[in-house]
Amino acid sequence: MTREILVIGGAGYVGSHAVEALRAEGYVPVVLDNLSGGYREAVGKAELIVGDMGDAALLDMLFSRRQFAGVLHFASLIDVAASQKDPARYYSNNVAATLVLLESMRKHGVAHLVFSSSAAVYGEPEHSPVTEDAARKPVSVYGQTKCMVEDMLAAHHKAYGLHYTSLRYFNAAGAHPNGSIGECHPEETHLIPLVLQAASGRRRSVSVFGNQYPTEDGTCIRDYVHVCDLAAAHVKALESLWNGSASRCYNLGTGKGYSVLEVIRTAERVTGKTIKTDMEKRRDGDPAVLVADGSLAREKLGWVPAYPELETMLQHAWAWESRMAESIRSREVV
Repeated sequence: MTREILVIGGAGYVGSHAVEALRAEGYVPVVLDNLSGGYREAVGKAELIVGDMGDAALLDMLFSRRQFAGVLHFASLIDVAASQKDPARYYSNNVAATLVLLESMRKHGVAHLVFSSSAAVYGEPEHSPVTEDAARKPVSVYGQTKCMVEDMLAAHHKAYGLHYTSLRYFNAAGAHPNGSIGECHPEETHLIPLVLQAASGRRRSVSVFGNQYPTEDGTCIRDYVHVCDLAAAHVKALESLWNGSASRCYNLGTGKGYSVLEVIRTAERVTGKTIKTDMEKRRDGDPAVLVADGSLAREKLGWVPAYPELETMLQHAWAWESRMAESIRSREVV
């Protein structure tokens, strides 16, 4: 079997860590990324093709000239607030472009796909931790697009024999322990990098969006999972599909939730810095609590997080942020 894997969105945060995980397991990742939210440097020595998932001609060229054993799909827009303000852009990129990918895969006989989904499909779950059979009731356009893609995957499986795994992330966090790659979005919206940027001096403060949630300290609770553990799950999911496992969805989380204020306090311990906060109004589309029951992925995929502790995730992310901040300061001095 060919060892080449097409990684769409592989220059982004989770995608670049998956590229590293594939290479560590002896696979040959080929990255397709339009670099709207990723960076050339993040793919390391892997081959990078700059282009868009919605470009049917480009996909047909790739699939006709290469023999890919499978596809990992990370190429989604992910900002919940932005999805509420500009839903057309999210439906176009996250849904319509994915349909172009699926049709090209079908046309060229590429039958194995692992999709980067999200806990946002659950919206405000009635029970916590949330299991995969919980009702999907997304409260954001972003979550709706993930639901729509999951439905498309199921339909393609039934009609055309696509073998797929949809991995519903809870909150990706951390950075590669060797410091080579980490979280770096053009416009950062995720809590942990924002908190650490405030600690490093790259940001004056961090905003806390709402303190009137029905939680102990009034702030949102989330289940954080190390980005390297997410990457490892993609490799396991693809291998499981090759071995004949059923097409289905899995939660990826540690099963433990932390509030926004708990994350900030833990970051202060890790960094030794005082982090200034600004209290803002609650954002549209933010559920109060999202914590995973990840037991199915452990049972069926053999996925066990190597870095389950929030403090470890913050230590790795802080090492990455410190490097980024120092690099920026060095350029400013020059």
